[in-house]
Amino acid sequence: MKTRKLGREGLVVSELELGCMGMSDFYDQPDDDESIATIHRALDLGIDFLDTADVYGPFTNEELVGRAIKDRRDRVILATKFSNRKKPGGPYMAPNGRPDYVRKCIDDSLRRLGTSYVDLYYQHRVDKNTPIEDTVGAMADLVRAGKVRYIGLSEAGPATIRRAHAVHPITALQTEYSIFTRDPEAEALPTVRELGIGFVAYSPLGRGMLTGTIKQRDAFVAGDRRLSLPRFDEDHLKANVALVERIELLAREKKASPAVLALAWLLARGDDVVPLFGTKRRTYLEENLAAVKIDLNAADLARIDELVPSGSVSGQRYPDMSSVNR
Repeated sequence: MKTRKLGREGLVVSELELGCMGMSDFYDQPDDDESIATIHRALDLGIDFLDTADVYGPFTNEELVGRAIKDRRDRVILATKFSNRKKPGGPYMAPNGRPDYVRKCIDDSLRRLGTSYVDLYYQHRVDKNTPIEDTVGAMADLVRAGKVRYIGLSEAGPATIRRAHAVHPITALQTEYSIFTRDPEAEALPTVRELGIGFVAYSPLGRGMLTGTIKQRDAFVAGDRRLSLPRFDEDHLKANVALVERIELLAREKKASPAVLALAWLLARGDDVVPLFGTKRRTYLEENLAAVKIDLNAADLARIDELVPSGSVSGQRYPDMSSVNR
């Protein structure tokens, strides 16, 4: 496992990051024992970068990660997030970026995680009712207090990123990016590269679609949140599966799974891009790590562009896109 540098302030992380969200929320039923074993296996295999958030569960995922790293904290680059809000079993509420809420959230997260500091602290979604300068100013106070080492933004638009970065250096932007979701290439990636900010690409496997294992809606268990996402609606899903089948052809030529090819594609986008994939099973973790051994050349990348052109995926990422790219 190689490393990559995020931002200009010196945060060095493994070239792949393990997302822990699905261990507690969004997909099928949790399996805490296997999830903790997966985190431990990731650390043993060289992935030191872990991602969670207070809204996952809510709250239970931070607690799970805290248990998993209790005796391994010095081996972990730990990222968590605040501002997205959801009551247990209830709907999402508007993001909150008020300074008093920032201070409350970090203390609550540190308690659940069982640590005195977080390596990378993101604002999960931008609060349109609170100036970004106020939110980032409060986050900068956490850095000075030693509770946070570096700060980041998630799903923020270029103008917001620039305003935030003027208050305190932003180390990473976390945004959805994959063969299916090429939106960041238009503005977000050029902006962060100009400013020297790293890019963390979440949902690199298209929420599982790029694994090639999802062919129809009855593949999901009841309660799987993907059933509410437009790209998984019946008509959109059929069109998107046809795109995945094109990727599967190339993956077979490379003697790799489509998931591994999708991760390798992101690794080839630049040394400032870190793919953030989620799994709660050791088997899938070990399979996905094969991505670091695949080198895609210019011809491979051009062929992927031809097979799945930018903008060809059917359906929006979320039912309501108003909370992203602000």
